Amino acid sequence: MKTLYGMALATALLAVGCKSSTSNNNTTGKAEDAKTATIVDGIPDFMLQGNIYEVNVRQYTPEGTFNAFAKHLPRLKEMGVQTLWFMPINPISVKDRKGVLGSYYAVQDYKGINPEFGNLDDWKSLVNKAHEMGFKVMIDWVANHTGADNKWLETNKDFFVLDSVTKEPVFAFDWSDTRDLNYDNPTLVDSMISAMKFWVTETNIDGFRCDVAGEVPDAFWNKAIKALKEVKPDIVMLAEGDKPSLINAGFQISYPWNMYHVTKEIASGKKDASYMDTALQQVYKNMPKDAYQLWFTSNHDENSWNKADYETMPGKIHAPFAVLTQTLPLGIPLIYSGQEEPYLDSISFFYKNTINFKEYNRAPFYKVLLELRKTNPALAANVPAETIQLGNPKQVYAFVRKKDDHEVLVITNLSNKTAAVNFKGSKISGEWTNVFSKMNEKLTDSTINLESYGFRVYSK
Repeated sequence: MKTLYGMALATALLAVGCKSSTSNNNTTGKAEDAKTATIVDGIPDFMLQGNIYEVNVRQYTPEGTFNAFAKHLPRLKEMGVQTLWFMPINPISVKDRKGVLGSYYAVQDYKGINPEFGNLDDWKSLVNKAHEMGFKVMIDWVANHTGADNKWLETNKDFFVLDSVTKEPVFAFDWSDTRDLNYDNPTLVDSMISAMKFWVTETNIDGFRCDVAGEVPDAFWNKAIKALKEVKPDIVMLAEGDKPSLINAGFQISYPWNMYHVTKEIASGKKDASYMDTALQQVYKNMPKDAYQLWFTSNHDENSWNKADYETMPGKIHAPFAVLTQTLPLGIPLIYSGQEEPYLDSISFFYKNTINFKEYNRAPFYKVLLELRKTNPALAANVPAETIQLGNPKQVYAFVRKKDDHEVLVITNLSNKTAAVNFKGSKISGEWTNVFSKMNEKLTDSTINLESYGFRVYSK
């Protein structure tokens, strides 16, 4: 049966309709060589069945360089990765640096390259090679704050929030290696937009993941994104934040933090599977109709500080939640560096901590899901889901997604006990292909026992 979640999705998408517009060719700088995409339901069409892979350059190889990472492009392409998001590639401030190497998010120069990684030519070569292989490329952008010795501190002190007594730049939270920017200054606004446009026009990137986007005024994002779209109309904008106003300001994708925390609670046994629909409906209720979510089981923050996903979703517990990140509607799935191994440790922020790639044990699992998402139109981000009850709702979470003659059926057991899955009396009928076993199965009037934290994904 269709739950309120399913009805809410269907209603929202009907309201959106299928508004499409074809972008004109880029005419500014080197970005003019890029072929622009069609915008469908508020997002470039290549993202509708796309995915994002987060690249931690420093920790990815023993060398920690762009050139060394480039050697991994063929295997990532084979796995099905589409969009590469690189954590900040800018030089890191030395003053007040944390640890030996400092945080990527303490930017010294917005138009510079971190010499750890190589130089600008190395970066351009990597972007060009990625594009030739069919990848899209995004970079992390830190607009909320700079590093403690950013060049603007010498040339434009008025770009920063100043202490009312000392008149010195301040920092927020415990981010002592940073200094907060003052967006009441229109010259700062223009300077930041100019820096963002530099990476699009000079290196032809396809988008930005914007750090702590909710701490930066919406008015800035509105102006910046409009300016970026004048350069590259189909630019992808991902906000680290869950404020609805970020979508109104021009972002297409945001972070569903509450939903992620609910999945962690289900994985730990603090909540059961019946909370899935409630949490999902809350996400869609609060966000504008054109909002897409970044579904993930780990990212650099959650891995480094909260031990995701090797402790938050350890062992086989990870699998059904990873399946959901790849198959839930109105979202784009994320895979973090090392998850395909899996690398079962936290990856350091401030020190060299090379990921030990060796077996790639999860790569076949991800490849099946990424290939399904790419080839089955039912998994396009703008296609709604119909939740169905096939067993104990405290254990089993299942849904169907349909697009024309294409269907995908997802069944997950989000509990530590075997669950009975009963198709008798359900709308599920006929023969389906199990996407992992490649076997055809007739599900009509059948019952299966699904192991703890098990899953089944079927397609038609």
